[in-house]
Amino acid sequence: MHIVLISTPIGFLGSGKGGGVELTLNSLVSGLLGQGHSVDVVAPTNSKLLAGSKKAKLHFVEGEEQKSWQHQDYYSPVIIPDNSLLSGMIEKAISIGKKADIILNFSYDWLPIWMTLNIEVPIAHIISMGSESFVISNLISIVYSKYPNNFAFHSNIQASDYPFITNPVVIGNGFKLDDYVFQNYKNGPIGWVGRVAPEKGLEDAAYVANVLGEKLYVWGIVQDESYAMKIEKSFSPGVLEWRGFLETNRLQKELGTCRALLNTPKWNEAYGNVVVEALACGVPVIAYKRGGPSEIIQHGKTGYLAEADDRDSLLSYLKIIDKIDRKDCRQWVENNASSNIFASKVVNWLNTVIKEYQSQQLS
Repeated sequence: MHIVLISTPIGFLGSGKGGGVELTLNSLVSGLLGQGHSVDVVAPTNSKLLAGSKKAKLHFVEGEEQKSWQHQDYYSPVIIPDNSLLSGMIEKAISIGKKADIILNFSYDWLPIWMTLNIEVPIAHIISMGSESFVISNLISIVYSKYPNNFAFHSNIQASDYPFITNPVVIGNGFKLDDYVFQNYKNGPIGWVGRVAPEKGLEDAAYVANVLGEKLYVWGIVQDESYAMKIEKSFSPGVLEWRGFLETNRLQKELGTCRALLNTPKWNEAYGNVVVEALACGVPVIAYKRGGPSEIIQHGKTGYLAEADDRDSLLSYLKIIDKIDRKDCRQWVENNASSNIFASKVVNWLNTVIKEYQSQQLS
């Protein structure tokens, strides 16, 4: 199969701005290449693919980045800037896609979904978030009425944010497991990974570390400087150990030394990439019981699920984290979330989309 991927217009691949989409795209490309598929990736200028994905053909597009829907009001109108990066990426993808089997869109935005109804090349969409925009959700419902198989979701909980979707396509996610080394540490630090922004709930993890008188190791791009400073001032000096945004190779080495990862989002995560990355290193996870992580973590076996926003519950589970066998964490990932498993699910789905599209064309 020849597949053209449209990357996120939030930032270039490797910047960290695209959050979990960057890792998901790289993992999928690696899995697709490993199965013998041909892959083109359309992405912002300066993008870089990870080592296992570099055999894909990368096409650069310049332009003004889109603002993430996570940081807009639910009822905000669609804004497409002059010299739009997103429109340029779509134009490039369509040009390449005329000689491909299908276009696969990773961008959570209005324009690529609207184009599904307006070009002859089939476009499938991996939806990366819950319903964060009224206008996008409404458009998905319109496109879904004609092409019910063109949308895939990372978890059932995420799909439930779109009540008009019946029998959703749930593909989970996958990771190139050779990039993650199992480490059997039992007495390491507490870790937290993610974009440093209000919806990620870093303050709750900081609270736990502060009560214990420990450092909290924080990995990720600081997307909201004022939010980060506010948290730092709210707790004892030195509680937060800022480790920055690291590429996978360095992140997994440091993350693997942790005795636990705390996952504290204030919104429904579509999946929870950092949860699986930690498990792949053998690190058990304590997460709020909301969003994708509640479908990933096996309570009492690979970590614990705390009631949403209950910081003291996080604390109590952290005190018994040594009961978790770290080998079970790694085993779950090998059985459920490798890049090969993920690629197989995506290919099966894309074949369904192509057949659906061909059927529509014949009718």
